[in-house]
Amino acid sequence: MIKKGVFSLILLFFCLFSLSAQGSDRGVHQQVIRGEVYIDFEPIYAGHADSEYPLDFNKAAIRALEEAAMFFSAMIYGWSFNYEVGERARRINEKIELDSIAQVQFGDPALKVTETEIRDMQLRVWADYHLNDAASRRMNVWRSGTIRNAQAIGYGPSHLDEYPGWLAVKKMALEDAARAALRAMLRGSERNRPKEVTGLISLASFPRYYVDAGRWAVSARFRVKVENIIPFAVH
Repeated sequence: MIKKGVFSLILLFFCLFSLSAQGSDRGVHQQVIRGEVYIDFEPIYAGHADSEYPLDFNKAAIRALEEAAMFFSAMIYGWSFNYEVGERARRINEKIELDSIAQVQFGDPALKVTETEIRDMQLRVWADYHLNDAASRRMNVWRSGTIRNAQAIGYGPSHLDEYPGWLAVKKMALEDAARAALRAMLRGSERNRPKEVTGLISLASFPRYYVDAGRWAVSARFRVKVENIIPFAVH
């Protein structure tokens, strides 16, 4: 049961981030992207109880904003990628490298909290990001006809000897989803399996995390711009 005083603190915290969302620009939907994040009050990642376990409400609120900023970054700017498809018969391992192009920073005034709910030991937060002209142009590029759509489920590690932090573990699962999405997309479009592919990839929407057999899983949709396909014949 949530104590009244603690609940008041969390409402005050989010009020500071959401007051400006009540203005006239809230209805300009083409200039706003939004998504929902879930933060567990009793987080366990890759076999490790989090160092702040259990979370208080203020820490959960901060994590919600950090995670929302990560997803908005991935939607607006995305990553450059280098994907080595791999082939068991040739003893070539599958590998993906993702480099973030730019980041939405924690505390960015364009990030607004619009709805909050505490349910099932989770803090659930709806957040909006109000796009400026430059960000709007980037989003329009991701929606152009040259962009391919891809989706997949990715998995985080079931165990780590050294715990890198809660957000890093979630990033691992998301990067695995990007790898799986690229692999599925290429299987459907390329007659011959390429050796390597480079390009740009972004989130199409906020991903959905859940626990599967004790590890984090994430279902995610992506937008992909392929810039170069290197066939095996080149090598």
